[in-house]
Amino acid sequence: MKKGWKQGFAKLTLRKVIKLFLIFIAAGIVMIFGINGFVRISVQKRIVAMDQLKADEHIDAVLVLGAQVKSDGSLSKMLKERLDTGISIYKAGLTDRMIMSGDHGSDDYDEVNAMKDYAIEQGVPSECIFMDHAGFSTYESMYRAKEIFEADRLVVVTQKYHMYRALYDAKALGIEAQGVTCDTRVYRGDKYRKLREAAARIKDVGYTIAKPRPTYLGDVIPVTGNGDVTNDKTAASLD
Repeated sequence: MKKGWKQGFAKLTLRKVIKLFLIFIAAGIVMIFGINGFVRISVQKRIVAMDQLKADEHIDAVLVLGAQVKSDGSLSKMLKERLDTGISIYKAGLTDRMIMSGDHGSDDYDEVNAMKDYAIEQGVPSECIFMDHAGFSTYESMYRAKEIFEADRLVVVTQKYHMYRALYDAKALGIEAQGVTCDTRVYRGDKYRKLREAAARIKDVGYTIAKPRPTYLGDVIPVTGNGDVTNDKTAASLD
């Protein structure tokens, strides 16, 4: 009798554990989809085509978010796509400043100089291009755009899967931003990238609530000035 009671209790306990586990999984799924849906819906109307941007609106800068550069320093196709779109916005006369925000955390890896060099090759004056050497994440890029470069109105350029989070971060940090996407092709690893982005949106919702300082801040460099003051730096030299 005692043995049977123990077995029954064990089965009951196991059922409770399984039930709690399933509830936890269901709650997690609801949270993931709920937060992702909220982020997307909250900024959907801020994603526009380039011809919807108005030349008479004051735009402080076009902000191009960094992506991988190859070991030889050349641009990945994804990054080139972003830059081509950002340069087109500049050449359309919608703003006379560009911010290149990416990872330049060491001498061996440098997204922002590669970005600036390419823009100069395409005819953008060096003094109109500001490099954010410490744009290690989307959140940090937006935080620094506001606090370091004193940008209040931006046009953000990146691929659409990434744009929702970029605009959400900008809005939460007090930046009036519109986004122009640059999707001309589907890249290898697209499904994995979108899955990772879903997790990143949850992370950034937390960041925009807590508002932690980015890895580096440093002196204010108004985007109204000369972009060449951001030349020849690394992220570590900013603080």
